[in-house]
Amino acid sequence: MDKVSITEYVRSVAKKVAEANAVELVNVETAGTKRDLVVRIFIDKEGGVTLEDCTIVSRGVEDILDEEDVIPTRYVLEVSSPGIERELFSLADFVRFTGELAKIKTNVEISGQKNFVGRIERVEGETITIVDRTAGEVSFDHSAVVKANLKIDLSKEFGHK
Repeated sequence: MDKVSITEYVRSVAKKVAEANAVELVNVETAGTKRDLVVRIFIDKEGGVTLEDCTIVSRGVEDILDEEDVIPTRYVLEVSSPGIERELFSLADFVRFTGELAKIKTNVEISGQKNFVGRIERVEGETITIVDRTAGEVSFDHSAVVKANLKIDLSKEFGHK
């Protein structure tokens, strides 16, 4: 089984385990070589995940992977929070984090740039609108997003406007 197939299989297992334990599956990725595979699972929930959440999901996924013996080589399983500057993958992520500061890279130039840092203003259908620090209000389709992450808003953290 190749890495892509392993990733998709682990994603389906992790999604079931996450839902059964009231956490959101954010992403699954595989790294390393065929001989030393690293499987990373990122989970989240309102208020943040705990070490116990990570442990429960890890054990649940590991039990199924070991029982079904789908990964033909040894592997390391890591389960963690997506972090404070979590990556935004889906359109639902943009909806969830409307009003938050984000860094977004697009595959097309918009207003002469491809990289934006600004507050997610709204999501309408497939269109995301942000208020970029330099370009002002900018809209683009979700399909144009190459990479997006939340950013720490220091002015918000320290109470400045």
